[in-house]
Amino acid sequence: MIAPPRSSPGCAALAVLLLMATPARAVGPGAPPTDVATSGSPPAAYRAALAAAGLPPRAASVVIRPLDGGPIELAENAAAAVSPASTMKLVTTYASLLRLGPAYTWTTEAFALGPLENGVLDGALAIRGHGDPTLVIEKLWLLVQRIRGFGVREIRGDLVLDRTAFEPVAFDPEEFDGAESRAYNAGPDALLVNFKAVSLEFVPDAASATARILMTPALAGARVPAAVRAVGGACGDWRARLRADISNPLAPRFAGEYALACGTRAWHLNALQPAEYFGAVFRRLWEDSGGRWSGKTREAAVPANARLVAMHESRPLIDAIRDINKFSNNVMARQVFLTMGAETSQAPANTANGAAAVRQALATRGLNFPELVLENGSGLSRVERLAPASLATLLQDAWRSPWQAELMSSLPISGTDGTLRSRRVAAGAAHLKTGLLSNVRAIAGYIQARSGRRYVLVGIINDPRAGAAQAAHDALIDWLYQTG
Repeated sequence: MIAPPRSSPGCAALAVLLLMATPARAVGPGAPPTDVATSGSPPAAYRAALAAAGLPPRAASVVIRPLDGGPIELAENAAAAVSPASTMKLVTTYASLLRLGPAYTWTTEAFALGPLENGVLDGALAIRGHGDPTLVIEKLWLLVQRIRGFGVREIRGDLVLDRTAFEPVAFDPEEFDGAESRAYNAGPDALLVNFKAVSLEFVPDAASATARILMTPALAGARVPAAVRAVGGACGDWRARLRADISNPLAPRFAGEYALACGTRAWHLNALQPAEYFGAVFRRLWEDSGGRWSGKTREAAVPANARLVAMHESRPLIDAIRDINKFSNNVMARQVFLTMGAETSQAPANTANGAAAVRQALATRGLNFPELVLENGSGLSRVERLAPASLATLLQDAWRSPWQAELMSSLPISGTDGTLRSRRVAAGAAHLKTGLLSNVRAIAGYIQARSGRRYVLVGIINDPRAGAAQAAHDALIDWLYQTG
């Protein structure tokens, strides 16, 4: 996911990375990060790409460590704590495997807060969440069907939302990166549904010279135009051409046009408050299923004497981890981070007990990183920090752990899927988490070289010109694949 500090790339000269050809020093689990010596040097293509991007030597960090006796080991600028961007998700997801286990599941429960007779609930219906990051619209539909299957046909009261498993999280995406409505900027919530996202899909129809507009999910009370005028010509900046007003996401307006050449496109929005969003989705699902509801949505804790009428159990944690790492899902990472805090402290989750839980989980493997700074566990942060050497040590430990296969299978595969789908370098041989912020480019994971040997690779660039440095990382990946 792309976010924060915004700056523009530029070009300047770069002094090349120089590494000493002396015997390597091992860095054991939990050891303070330190630059190790190397039996190889970064490739000329990598150095040239860095120079072309105008990056100073101190901005680029590289760590390569063999997992099975391979001939290459090197480190450059690896000891200093840097912004890891979304490669921080490796810390969170590995810690969650250690603390929760791959089969961990979340529950979402529905309770009757009044008597039920002849299909009429004379009182409120309460929904209590525990932070399920996989509660998409289809799963909420199933919960609605289970409530109706219990015999509830009409709710003569309010919909009460219990979000107390997580403490309120202070997060202002508009202040963070000026993109409050972007879907990647959704905040965590104990009763998060569908990532709190609204998708507006534009489907061109040349015969009517329009692009039809479809809203997903359907929201009660939404007023969406049926179509927008479609024109010929190149696609270009299709969002800007729509001249959209999405200040009220339940009633978006479009004063512009849509190019037929764009094909079908989706505009993903995050613009409603959690309770408002849940209430609008639930009401639409409930009424579309034939149910009646005359109340409103409000928030409160479920009383101890409430009657359980239905429950949904989530997909297992390992499925969530694949989505987090393959597609760099920020809000899912934050849900898992807070879940660890709730499970470890037996108290409502917050960022402090989430961070403590991550550290405790890593400590069980002897992984103690003094420089580690955690804010939300997703890397969508201006303050999170980790040394590249520490991240490499974590990946080495994960390789030796019982959860090696689970973590590795969650990583994007070069040229195949996730955030590496379009990166053809070393296609199929690299399992790497990517990280992108406006001033950060990062890769971290595993590469099986053409020789069959496996390596840990961490490459992180922190600089206002980092956006121009993808070619450098691609050159590094290809070199390690070819020569390792």
